[in-house]
Amino acid sequence: MSTETSTGFSAEERAAMKTRAAELRAEGKKGAKKADDLQALLDAIEKMNPEDRALAERVHATITATAPQLLPKTWYGMPAYANESGKLVVAFKNSGKFKNRYSTLEFQEAATLDDGDMWPVSWAIPTWTPTVEATIVKAVTAAVS
Repeated sequence: MSTETSTGFSAEERAAMKTRAAELRAEGKKGAKKADDLQALLDAIEKMNPEDRALAERVHATITATAPQLLPKTWYGMPAYANESGKLVVAFKNSGKFKNRYSTLEFQEAATLDDGDMWPVSWAIPTWTPTVEATIVKAVTAAVS
């Protein structure tokens, strides 16, 4: 878990993601689809305002590290992650998209967060902190278990 505030992906991290996308394309039709979905997600993040972009990059890094089985894609032009069946599990809604006060991380019906009569499915993320990262790790881990 990071204890520093991130300003986004480093040049090395961006290069690694582009390399991975190229590897997926080389795997053939299914790999190309995954690569295109990953590239669409990265392009969506790149188009965000700097504050949203920094949050989205940290969310992306955290989700892919926590649940590498989730497939990156876009949902209404926003970063999202689906299970192996293609059902959306979680999405990041950047504040700039709808001129909201804060960005949110939203879990969908495919997420297995069910706990009693009521459970949270959306969190506001005004800034990145170690507590935010820990909460996302815990929620994503539960969502895919």
